[in-house]
Amino acid sequence: MKFFHCLNLPAGRQEFRNCKLKIILGLLLVSGFYILVSAPLGLAQTSELQRQIEELAKQQSKINQEIQQTQQTLTSINARGTTLKQEITRLEAGIRQANLGIQSSETQIRKLKLEIQLLEADIETQELAIESRREIAAELLRSLQVMDNENLLMVFLKSESLAESIAEAKVLEDINGTLLKQVARLQELREKLTVELEQLTGKKQSVETEQKSLVVKKSVAEDQKSEQDQLFSQTKSEEQKYKEILDDLEARQQAISNDIEAIEAKLRADQDPNALPTKGTNVLSWPTAVPYLTQEYGATAFAQQAYKSGFHNGIDLRARPVGQPLYAAADGTVLATGDNGRVQYGRHVLIKHQNNLTTLYAHMSQFAVTQGQTVARGQLIGYSGNTGYSTAPHLHFVVYASPSVLLKSFVGAGLVPVGSTLNPLDYLPAL
Repeated sequence: MKFFHCLNLPAGRQEFRNCKLKIILGLLLVSGFYILVSAPLGLAQTSELQRQIEELAKQQSKINQEIQQTQQTLTSINARGTTLKQEITRLEAGIRQANLGIQSSETQIRKLKLEIQLLEADIETQELAIESRREIAAELLRSLQVMDNENLLMVFLKSESLAESIAEAKVLEDINGTLLKQVARLQELREKLTVELEQLTGKKQSVETEQKSLVVKKSVAEDQKSEQDQLFSQTKSEEQKYKEILDDLEARQQAISNDIEAIEAKLRADQDPNALPTKGTNVLSWPTAVPYLTQEYGATAFAQQAYKSGFHNGIDLRARPVGQPLYAAADGTVLATGDNGRVQYGRHVLIKHQNNLTTLYAHMSQFAVTQGQTVARGQLIGYSGNTGYSTAPHLHFVVYASPSVLLKSFVGAGLVPVGSTLNPLDYLPAL
């Protein structure tokens, strides 16, 4: 791109005028070249990608609406089915919701990949533009250096007329102004490129996250189907057999619940408050992405009506549909990952923190950590579920004083965490 070599010629009147014309012509040619090569995909291909992205967005919106409708069905069955028909309806709705979740993730992954393709093409465009502008700026700077060998006074003295000297000085001014514009545009392009590269990284991370979520959702769907098959196998579609299973489950759960509350009530009474961290809004972070409190801690009006013990040893957070990511509330070490079956906490994670607190995450569908693993605040530890003694997908979140925590074995449940429970809201950010 050598449009300015004419400036090396002797500064004669006609040569200088011709040089100015060549500079202007060169800049126009460069700009035209840039326009021709600045769209690697081409307009038609770009439009088609955008159309496909919009179509996938519509599909995902429709799937999400169906997920919400299925959730309304599940919400209407607001307790474990009191009849076999209700339980079958609940399981069928859960399976449908899990399959819709799979479709949603698959659609989102396809959409993200198309967005990445479009973004990569635009990044290539910006890189071409930056290189083109850089070359223009370099040529203009070289031209200025050549012309600067003669100052304005020399230009006037060598010119045969005032008009000619003014015209020649104007060339220098034009080149300088064009250079400033090119540098400014180059900075704009570089800033845009930085933003788009960050967006590209974010979208690639989103694909990775969504692919992990897809694996979980497929596992959840299999679990739901397995639970349905087990129900049919146990009841043989007979209402009386289902009632017997439900009564046995209720009796086992109540016995475990009573024992746990008796142990924890004594531990709370013996708790030394001086051994606890100072209450505050930054001691722990919320374990769900968007915290929505559905039940509070302690002897609430609901707890006194719903539980024979009259006490709720943690808080409940909305985490539906099944498969929502759950996060560690603080740095710590995983004390246990357990599964109590259809009673108590179901699948759960217990984490001991460095601030003398231990947290429990109950009713999970899947784990993302293992016993003994070190975790950081905000790290993914698993996914929400409806396991254990639970009537709907949610997270039961418990905070213990660490010195009091122990794992106690219960018949039909295996090892269950118990300890001196504290009000989680005393240590979490305000809603």
